[in-house]
Amino acid sequence: MCVCVCVCVHMCVCVSVLLEAPDDVLLQRFQGRQVDPLTGDIYHHTFIRPVDDIITDRLEEGRGLSEEQRLAKLQLFRREVTGLSSTYQHVLKVVNGDQPHADVYQQVLAFVQTRRRSRTPRILLLGPPGSGKSHQARLLSNKYKMVDVCCGRLLRSVAADGSAVAQQIQPYLENGRPVPDSLVLQVLQERLSQMDCSCRGWILHGFPSELQQAKNLQESQYQPNRVFFLDVTDEVCLERIGLRATDPISGQRFHAVTQPAPNSKVQDRLQTRPEDRTPTVEHSLEQYRNHSAALQSVYPDAVHIDADQDPHSVFESLESKLTTD
Repeated sequence: MCVCVCVCVHMCVCVSVLLEAPDDVLLQRFQGRQVDPLTGDIYHHTFIRPVDDIITDRLEEGRGLSEEQRLAKLQLFRREVTGLSSTYQHVLKVVNGDQPHADVYQQVLAFVQTRRRSRTPRILLLGPPGSGKSHQARLLSNKYKMVDVCCGRLLRSVAADGSAVAQQIQPYLENGRPVPDSLVLQVLQERLSQMDCSCRGWILHGFPSELQQAKNLQESQYQPNRVFFLDVTDEVCLERIGLRATDPISGQRFHAVTQPAPNSKVQDRLQTRPEDRTPTVEHSLEQYRNHSAALQSVYPDAVHIDADQDPHSVFESLESKLTTD
């Protein structure tokens, strides 16, 4: 039978292997199975013969399914395989199973070893408010299936879930005070340790914003392996943020140019968040400028992207640097 095998290597790289073969080959393989009664290992009259005559002598005929049951199982798999392939498309390798099992094994092994050597993308986007970090993270996530981890959005989500951590975070958010770094790191590490981030990689933005936060992140298990600074002037940032607005019902943020409201009903109820008002933004920009040199010292190999371009051009610049060493 065709199989889709998902393997997680050291909890940092997931791989999926789909062994595929024509229906007539699969049905033929159902017949002629033999079982070693001591080990439970399965062999086949034609395809998989034991190398030891002692094992051959003790093989027993396997209890196979009826022809109707075989067809039913095969049809079930054919119905489900498209969904399985789509689910694991970012880590999937399709291997032709209609060849000697030793060749199949070598191909699967080579794929797993290659994936082990590769690095799961861990992208950090840094830049002043209004530089387009959220928009670029969304574009990267949509195209490459990496997990978009916005620190502010994550904290608001956790604060609303009723957990013990939520009770610690909520007072800070309600009073507009910064959440302590220890709590932020706790929430971040919990999120980045989840299977989707481990397998698909992630794009983090909104943290760190100053030297000690960056050092704390570097000392954790979740150091980024690609760091980008989105460079843009304060004047452009202020102009862009002036076009932002938030839907108070859904909490979703819109932008008049890059992500307009879907209809006039949503547009009419949009509001400007306190943190997007000009005096607050000016203070945030000043804070970023004060800390940017220190952040660059933590990430000396970071790539600087000119973010004073249209979003598509910025995205193309990011893409071009993703695969460079």
